[in-house]
Amino acid sequence: MKSEIFKLDVDGKTLEVEINDLAERANGSVWIKLGNTIIMATAVMAKKEIEGSDFFPLTVTYEEKYYAVGKILGSRFLKRESRPSEKAILNSRLIDRAIRPLFPDNFKREVQIIATCISWDKENDPAVLGLFASSLALLVSDIPWNGPVAPLRMGKKNGELVAFPAKEEREAGSFDLFFSALYSESKKEILVNMIEGEFDGAQEEEINKAIEKTRPLQEKLLIFGEEIAQKMGKEKILLGEKKEDEELEKEIKEFAEGKMEKSLIDFDSFREELKEHLRNKYEEAEKVSHGLHLLEQEGEKTIHQMVIDRNLRIDGRGLNEIREINCRAGLFERVHGSGLFCRGQTKVLSFLTLGSPGEQKIMEEMEVEGKKRFMHHYNFPPSCVGEIGALRGPGRREIGHGMLAEKALRQVIPDAQIFPYTIRLVSEVLCSNGSSSMASTCAACLAMMDGGVPIKNPVSGIAMGMMMEMDKNKNTEEKKYKILTDVQGQEDHYGDMDLKVAGTKDGINALQMDVKVRGITGKIIKEALEQSKKARLEILEKMRAVLPEPRKQLSSYAPRIFIIKINPEKIGEVIGPGGKIINEIIDACNVSIDIEETGEIFVTAEKEESAQKALEWINNITREVVVGETFQGKVKRILDFGAFVEMLPGQEGLVHISQLSEKRVNKVSDVVKIGDIVPVKVVSIDEQGRINLSLKEARK
Repeated sequence: MKSEIFKLDVDGKTLEVEINDLAERANGSVWIKLGNTIIMATAVMAKKEIEGSDFFPLTVTYEEKYYAVGKILGSRFLKRESRPSEKAILNSRLIDRAIRPLFPDNFKREVQIIATCISWDKENDPAVLGLFASSLALLVSDIPWNGPVAPLRMGKKNGELVAFPAKEEREAGSFDLFFSALYSESKKEILVNMIEGEFDGAQEEEINKAIEKTRPLQEKLLIFGEEIAQKMGKEKILLGEKKEDEELEKEIKEFAEGKMEKSLIDFDSFREELKEHLRNKYEEAEKVSHGLHLLEQEGEKTIHQMVIDRNLRIDGRGLNEIREINCRAGLFERVHGSGLFCRGQTKVLSFLTLGSPGEQKIMEEMEVEGKKRFMHHYNFPPSCVGEIGALRGPGRREIGHGMLAEKALRQVIPDAQIFPYTIRLVSEVLCSNGSSSMASTCAACLAMMDGGVPIKNPVSGIAMGMMMEMDKNKNTEEKKYKILTDVQGQEDHYGDMDLKVAGTKDGINALQMDVKVRGITGKIIKEALEQSKKARLEILEKMRAVLPEPRKQLSSYAPRIFIIKINPEKIGEVIGPGGKIINEIIDACNVSIDIEETGEIFVTAEKEESAQKALEWINNITREVVVGETFQGKVKRILDFGAFVEMLPGQEGLVHISQLSEKRVNKVSDVVKIGDIVPVKVVSIDEQGRINLSLKEARK
């Protein structure tokens, strides 16, 4: 086996990259190791271009393998990996967002990147390694790509920023920033082309500082990648010349002349008009497709010129102006909580459902095992953009958008000790024209407040965009740009940056950014975050005007949870043999019961009377009787030496034959029979906890 190994010291840890021929039929492959976390990445390119394609056919998959952590997971009937976990899907998106903008515009061959976690040491982050391995696999391949990228994850330890935090540090900290850096065209500046972050109210300057502080480490990783490419990289394939059709270009410009700016607000109709015109004139489908592509280019140029040169947006708004906002809460009586958030044409309706602790999601993944009590799900049906399409399960986009809002909201969720409910939010996008994920964040927050969830602070979100000068002769740091607040559909489609920021009045909770240009400078990030803060606070005021704080009471249709604490040693008595007792309580009282090892018992019921009945039952089972107490008990068993009487549910005591009557008793059955209800008094409890009762003492 041929093998070359490269090593780099990263903050005291050794990053090891191996290029070998194990996957030699791939265009490029890399093995990368940090600690005992190992990722293999492959990059494969199709032999031919896809004719007539108006998009770049890139597929990125991050794979989790159960063997990486020495586990056999999956259902009883399918002990193998199947559908990717939520974490794997999110990691796939992270890699995709960082590498996609760096492929040449005229490259249309299908490309597939697969990053596989071979081993995970439960400490070093496989997502960072997955992105770096994918970058290196493309670098050493013959696939045209303008990398490398340097992925970094920043956290906090004892209040100080640290690079590549361990898993425990990430989970314990309040600051998690993942971003991807790369050189500008001139290599005079380091740009950022992808950000993903979750914080507990971070300030804008903290995030800027984290990115700026790691510039030396970013450069170190970039130089490392370039050195590997120089030594091991294949010669890149030559791209075909762009097909020029000067006559068609002239025709498209004449068709769009004087109409383009007004048509941008409803560009689909304008596009259909041109399509019909071209079909009537040309028989070749390729000619029609090329003409529509040229129209897209004209639209892109026009919207950039309008914003950069004239500060003019297609709907007439100012660059930092938010569209009209309308909010409502409590729209439906029967659901546990609801919120409607409308920003321009983007309209999202969110619903809250509260459940018992037993309804938490069971997590069984490579990186995550445990329970999840807060969930936000996002649905984006084709109707919300006026299209027809099949309704299937959530795709990567829906999962990613849902998780972004979940990150923003989970920072304000009350602790389980205060609010023990399982919380599920569902956001239905009714109409979309830009930033439905941030509208979902706002609508879901309103739904929780309407449902009486005692959140720590309301949360709002905003999407920021950017138009950057399209001069290919200039380096990124030299280009003019304008930042836009509250981007709508066409601005997102033709724009160069999509920055989503969500948080409370105290700071940022969630952050996500991707670009369509090479990257953006630290100066742009700083300006965009500052501009987004004003917008977030403005939206928060609109939300507070509708619902200033969470309602004091839960919906009358929401379940009620009551908590009782018992001696942990008595848990078995509540459960009973084979679950007999607990199931009897559940069925008789119409409740659900969840028991913790600490002795905490959660009783959930739709009606308070049902819960109180179950609580009384449990209290009676776990109650520790005291000598001298008197009960009305039921005779359960009769033996020669006495009768066993159940004086509390699940608790029996012995009435010795001598304690049945003041007179001599020859046979127990002469005094009591099975099923009789009789008064009994506790006369003693022995060292083993056995209870001795007296019938004659109770009758005195």
